[in-house]
Amino acid sequence: MKLLFTLGLLTFAGIPVNCLEWWQSMSLYQIYPRSFKDSDGDGVGDLKGIEEKLPHLVNLGVDAFWISPTYPSPMIDFGYDISDFKGVDPMFGTMEDFENLIKTAQKLSLKVIMDYVPNHTSDQHEWFQKSLKNIAPYNDFYVWHPGKKLSNGTMAKPNNWLSVFGGPAWTWRDERQAYYLHQFDSAQPDLNFHNEKLVQEMKDVLVFWLDKGVNGFRVDAIPHLFENTSYLDEPLSGNTNDSDNYAYFDHIYTTNQHENYEMVQQWRDVIDAYDAANGVTSVMMTEAYASPELIMKYYDYGSHFPFNFFLIENLGKDSNASEYKNIIDTWMNNMPAGCTANWVAGNHDRRRLVSRFDENIAQAISVMLLLLPGVSVTYNGEEIGMEDTWISYEETHIYNTLYTGTFVYDNSII
Repeated sequence: MKLLFTLGLLTFAGIPVNCLEWWQSMSLYQIYPRSFKDSDGDGVGDLKGIEEKLPHLVNLGVDAFWISPTYPSPMIDFGYDISDFKGVDPMFGTMEDFENLIKTAQKLSLKVIMDYVPNHTSDQHEWFQKSLKNIAPYNDFYVWHPGKKLSNGTMAKPNNWLSVFGGPAWTWRDERQAYYLHQFDSAQPDLNFHNEKLVQEMKDVLVFWLDKGVNGFRVDAIPHLFENTSYLDEPLSGNTNDSDNYAYFDHIYTTNQHENYEMVQQWRDVIDAYDAANGVTSVMMTEAYASPELIMKYYDYGSHFPFNFFLIENLGKDSNASEYKNIIDTWMNNMPAGCTANWVAGNHDRRRLVSRFDENIAQAISVMLLLLPGVSVTYNGEEIGMEDTWISYEETHIYNTLYTGTFVYDNSII
């Protein structure tokens, strides 16, 4: 399946395309680096491999590419458990490799978007290791709670909060004599954005990568940034009888807090100040699975655009033309006036288009994304009709045996 990425509209909302900012009509290409291009034959994709394939993106008519995390990581959650926000994992290469990638992209007039993962770190991050030892100021960089004392004198978890991955969102550490919060894996402790020093550290991360020459950020898992500090139990949802399933509760205290939006606005202020001082234009895109009302608020609080997952969430193999139109209209009719739409049909969290639908429907969806007004987002490989691929258990260990000598299961789709 070969697609023409140069398809597009000559006007957007009545404005000539050449009068828009570069990101407002871009074709954005997502790269999952681990399975994109291996340049040295070790079985793992890397930064040099991405650099080698940039002419492919130019030939497609892509304007910008977003790289999923390449930070140092134990890879418990495929790179979203970060142990250093200002580094490059040896699995993917070196900082010099990253800098060379930026230079080559600039020569080819391609913009580079970084994945920014602010909700949590790896439990191997220096901040968490110091927080465990109660070393200031890191002692308050994470969400700690002493728990609640039961009638028999033992300590119990603070409340009934659950992890997105299932099971309790609290883990006890003897070193602190306290529980820490993890809305994802227990190896991914949640950062405490009520701490101003932590907030500044995370702003410094943005500036660090802007100084490297990146053109913007895709911000991960925004709905989980803040939690209600009352630490009340969350109510039952009625959606499942499995008490360990994340869907068991209605997450009114752990997601979509108003402070989330305010923090996004603070990050936008940092980016805007950097742009003004350096004469550049950067973009910030936010990831949130939520209701249309909650998603659209990100436009009002600094996000250039929140990712549009309506097609991912609502399209089925048997969807008819009316359903496609209704999904598209839902975004366009709810989007604030003057804002930029975007269209996403696949990503690293979903099965590939051809495997979810079939080749003809997948191709039609991909072309549709390019014709709709605003930003089209394509996951690497969709442009050539890649299908889901089975990977053996042994093959999932490549990174850990080569670089750490330990094993972590990786069932990512390539």
